[in-house]
Amino acid sequence: MRAFIDHPAVLFVVLLALFVSAVAFGAFVLRRWALLPENDREDFNLVQTSTLTLLALLVGFSLSMAVNRYDLRKTLEESEANAIGTEYSRADLADAATAAKIKSALIRYTKLRLANYKTRAPDALAKIVSDTTNVEAELWQLATQVAKAQPTPIGALVVSGMNDVLNSQDYSEAARINHIPLGAWYLMIIIALLGCVVQGYGAKGSLRKGLLITILPTTVALSLALIADIDSPKGGMIRVEPRDLGRLMQSLGP
Repeated sequence: MRAFIDHPAVLFVVLLALFVSAVAFGAFVLRRWALLPENDREDFNLVQTSTLTLLALLVGFSLSMAVNRYDLRKTLEESEANAIGTEYSRADLADAATAAKIKSALIRYTKLRLANYKTRAPDALAKIVSDTTNVEAELWQLATQVAKAQPTPIGALVVSGMNDVLNSQDYSEAARINHIPLGAWYLMIIIALLGCVVQGYGAKGSLRKGLLITILPTTVALSLALIADIDSPKGGMIRVEPRDLGRLMQSLGP
């Protein structure tokens, strides 16, 4: 289910087909089994309104959750750039040879983080993650060399900055895999299907034949696809652009 949600375009097409089928089932099948008497129309309208209101609340809450996660990913990308830039400056506190190695490794690390944000292909992403792990090990080894050579507050400052660099990457990755719970998706889809069935069951005249059978399914499918797009850092059109890391890379030089 998670892999399915990570492809919003596919999700939209599948949900649209499901919701249109649900409206058609209510309008052309369910009405034949149990015709809605006019004296029950008021009670039916209450059930219909309650169902669609509950669906609207769930969609609103889920959209809010997705936007909050998107904002968090943007904030953490900025924090990553700040941590790398700070450590790049602190590298001058070490001896010249070690400082040059730290700066070179930080530049390679920044390029890998930029590539991580921009890459979608699973194979390429796995290679980037592997290379990032190796560079992180190299950076920490260099930081420990500074600490051993300079067991002073200055050396501790370099080690602390490197720790911030490595932690910021962990925080960003944790935010990337933090999604809306699958239970919320199941609940939204089930209630949307029921809402479409009820809508089709209560439709009258020309609305039952054309207009209503497409408007509600399209609206709900678009809403859920938008939520999936915002909640999928690697799968949708709405992604966190690593602008801060890009500006940092430019400031560090070629």
